[in-house]
Order: sequence, then C-alpha cells, then structure tokens
Amino acid sequence: MAFLNINGRSVAYRLLGSEANPLVVLAHPLGMSQAVWDDVLPLLLPRYRVLTWDLPGHGASQAWGERPITPADLAAEALALAELAGAERFHFAGTSIGGVVGQQLISEHAERLLSATLTNTGAVIGNAELWNTRAGRIRVEGLAAMSEEIVPRWFAPACFEAEPALKAGWCTQMGRGDDDSYARLCEMLGSHAFTGKLSGKPVKVQLLGGSEDLATPPATLEALAAELDGAPLEILEGVGHVPSVEVPGLFAEKLLSVMQQA
Repeated sequence: MAFLNINGRSVAYRLLGSEANPLVVLAHPLGMSQAVWDDVLPLLLPRYRVLTWDLPGHGASQAWGERPITPADLAAEALALAELAGAERFHFAGTSIGGVVGQQLISEHAERLLSATLTNTGAVIGNAELWNTRAGRIRVEGLAAMSEEIVPRWFAPACFEAEPALKAGWCTQMGRGDDDSYARLCEMLGSHAFTGKLSGKPVKVQLLGGSEDLATPPATLEALAAELDGAPLEILEGVGHVPSVEVPGLFAEKLLSVMQQA
C-alpha cells in the first residue's frame, strides 16, 4: 500500500501489475475498504494493471474534514490516482458508492473511460431521509456500534452460513472507520442523484446486481439501466451487495469480459 496527498489529504492506494498493461480502477462500497478486491486481484493482474484506493475516512485514507463531500470530489481522487499511474484512459469498476463514483466519471469525464462496470448501485440510492437519519445516528452512536446492524445487509444469508467469521470481520473493519467521513458520504448519497445525467455518453457500460441485495435491489439497477440508454444488466442469483467478496471468481469473469470487449 502507498499514499498520495490529494488536496491536503493522505489517500491510501495500491497500484499493482505491469505498466505495459491497460489500467483498471476499482472503487469499493461505503463502510468497507479496498480489501474487497483482494480475491479478485490475482485474476485481473495477468492482463491488467490494477489501481485500488480507500475512500475518505475508510481503510487507511485520512478523514475528510469539515466540508461536504460530493461525487465530483470522489471522481477527482480516481482521476488523480489514474494520472499518477500515467493512464490517460482506463477501465473502471465500482460497487455501491463506488458505482456512484463511476456515474460521475461517465457524466463528466466519459472521454477518460475505456469501459465502466457498475455493480450494486443506482442513479438514486434510497432517499434523503434514510441517509440523513443514518448520518445522524452514526455521529451519535458511532460506526462500531452500528456495524452490527449495517453489515448483515451487505451479504446474502448463504454467504454468512458458508463463512461464519465474515460478519465479525467486516464489523471490525467498519468500526475502525471515521464516523464523520462516513456520515458525510451518507449525506452525499441523500443529496445527489444522476437522473437525467447519463444518457448519450460514449462509454461501454455493464451493470451487475445481486438477487439478494437489500441495499440496491434489482429494481434500482433496472432504473439505472434506463438512465444509461438501456445498458446491459445482469442480476447474479444468490448474491447480495458485494459480489467481489461473495463470488470473486464470477465477478472477475464478468469484469474481464467487459474490458476485453471494450
């Protein structure tokens, strides 16, 4: 892991693989970290250079600070890291809020993208009341206390049955995050939508969802597909909100297929 100063903040990232290969940038879900890609990396690295990073106040990245966070801020981090890698154009994949970063890139920086694979996300995710309520609770109760409530929503029940330690592990990871940064990202999700901003963009897009996803159910992905001029959507059966953790082999297969066709 390495660190880059972006607008006065230390951002933790990994840049792996041969410089001769095309770059793919991966953006993780809210409350998690770049570790969600660990089981996918070995399947991508033979053909691609891979860049992952931790969102503000997540993993090893520094907390955000006192101003609101916008999708443009998060996209700027992705672009700064791509420039560090020397990539004028790159593939992108993002899950949940990572998919929101992808939508911002499609909307405002389509010329930089070779392809975009957006998973378990939406042009609108939830509503302002839901996110503002969660932000308020996080600031009072803290991430460690609320992780027991939130983490089970990330995975299909069968995933917990197969790996009993999974819940405790991700609760521990989430609890180590910065409360205010997480709360500000919740407020961002409640105040920003991409309705009407994604049509007519010259980017190859693939959407993936999970049949067991409680946070962004298939209907949310279907609405996003419509915003993206009917972009192809595949719902993975028996999968929850984080396919790179639940079915890394299948996720890598789908992502490789998209990138190879771009």
